[in-house]
Amino acid sequence: MYREHKPIFMIGALVLFSILAIAVVSAFWPRYEERFFELGLLGKDKRAEGYYPNNNSTLEVGSPILWHIYVHNHMGSAQNVSVRVKLLNSTMEAPNDREHKPSPYPFFTEFPLSLSVDETILVPFSWSILEAVSQNNSIIIKRLTVNDKTVEVDIPAFSDNSFRMVFELWVYDQSSHEYKFGWGSENEFYSASIYMWFRVVLITE
Repeated sequence: MYREHKPIFMIGALVLFSILAIAVVSAFWPRYEERFFELGLLGKDKRAEGYYPNNNSTLEVGSPILWHIYVHNHMGSAQNVSVRVKLLNSTMEAPNDREHKPSPYPFFTEFPLSLSVDETILVPFSWSILEAVSQNNSIIIKRLTVNDKTVEVDIPAFSDNSFRMVFELWVYDQSSHEYKFGWGSENEFYSASIYMWFRVVLITE
């Protein structure tokens, strides 16, 4: 009976030894952890909904909008970033995350942020159209109110009356001492941007 059970005992011992060896190697083997940022946009209730009044993205002058810019740092160290906000029409070049090209147009406001390791920050972004005019069959947004401040934009929408609010994540690079549209991780480069479409209608009395 002893000889019949000996092979089973040896197999069990080998399996146990293998498990222990894998555990020890795993404990000391260098682990790769992906480094990245998250950029998102939440609605007025800090959820991925409720972006526009009555869920209608066609806005009038003075329509109040409240969004929350979501930024998370998973880079493994403290980071300085800036979220730059641009207003574009449907024909203006948007940022290209895949090719790491920001939109070539100027931003009208930015939010510099300092994030500790694994920190998430929600930035309130309250805005409305302060002034818009109709000219040559197009609507031109002249001014916005952003977080209770007036900003000049002067962007026409041409025939479709469509605009998009664009948010780009710029990351401070320690080697060049400047902000770049993106960040490096494991010999790769990544960029992040988001945008929301809306239309404008002018109410004439």
